Amino acid sequence: MDSSRLPSANSNPSPLSRLSVLCSTISGRNVSDRAPTPRLPFLGFRRSPSSSSEEEEERLGAMVGPGRPQFVLFGSSIVQYSFSNGGWGATLADLYSRKADILVRGYTGWNSRRALQVIDKIFPKDAPVQPSLVIVYFGGNDSMGPHPSGLGPHVPLPEYVENMRAIANHLKSLSDNIRIIFLTCPPLNEEMLRKTSSAALSEIVRTNETCRRYSDACIELCKEMGIKVIDLWTAIQKRDNWDTACFIDGIHFSSEGSEIVVGEILKVIKEAEWEPSLYWKSMPTEFGEDSPYDLVASDGKSTVNPSGWTYYRKIQWD
Repeated sequence: MDSSRLPSANSNPSPLSRLSVLCSTISGRNVSDRAPTPRLPFLGFRRSPSSSSEEEEERLGAMVGPGRPQFVLFGSSIVQYSFSNGGWGATLADLYSRKADILVRGYTGWNSRRALQVIDKIFPKDAPVQPSLVIVYFGGNDSMGPHPSGLGPHVPLPEYVENMRAIANHLKSLSDNIRIIFLTCPPLNEEMLRKTSSAALSEIVRTNETCRRYSDACIELCKEMGIKVIDLWTAIQKRDNWDTACFIDGIHFSSEGSEIVVGEILKVIKEAEWEPSLYWKSMPTEFGEDSPYDLVASDGKSTVNPSGWTYYRKIQWD
């Protein structure tokens, strides 16, 4: 059965061009002049005085049941934007629907230093439920050139490696069964980045060469620590016309770029000798049993179970 094609994107200004308008009111102001960030409302659950710790842990661990494995995407803007524009996070959520919950913890502009400052809040060691899989991406912002003021996201390469080591060690400490995949720095289109950069920002110094250096360092760290790693710097550049096809602004992925990321992630998960397997085709489908309430078959005497249908997907993923 043929699936319908996705609608084409509107010809909107680039994200960084829109950022120029949004940032125009703060351009030229010192960091200390900015209004403090308002506190966001608490969206979690607070412990009820009348609840026992066992009751509370059970409630927190299964806010929506039945409980599913949790896959957490943790990183900077490449993670935060992964549900936009045919992004790789949205595709994973579709593939793992009724199998696992894909949770996004993406923070635009962040580097490994800032991630390390709050990792125990994002991944608390005493949480009643720990993730089955964490996919981590930091490095693109770390690799930016340093600003003379000392401000900005740049992190020297040796510190970046140690920050990523600390992140990995924290995640490993959460559970004996947690699985981890690191994504390296992808390449970038330097010319496209220059054309789409916002006038509200200081010059962004990012090169493909520095991306390669941080990517290589991440790979070496993962080999040392026995962590699965995806070399995005190499994988993206295998595609024809990668520099124009894979990005919306020279940095962030287009749907074509995200397709490469998904393919690489699925390959690692499928080939990993993890027990239990986290490969989407190997995981049970929630409430996937046959039912008399399913669609009636053409014989008029039986039903057809639709829980595993994939015809609607533009790409039939392996």
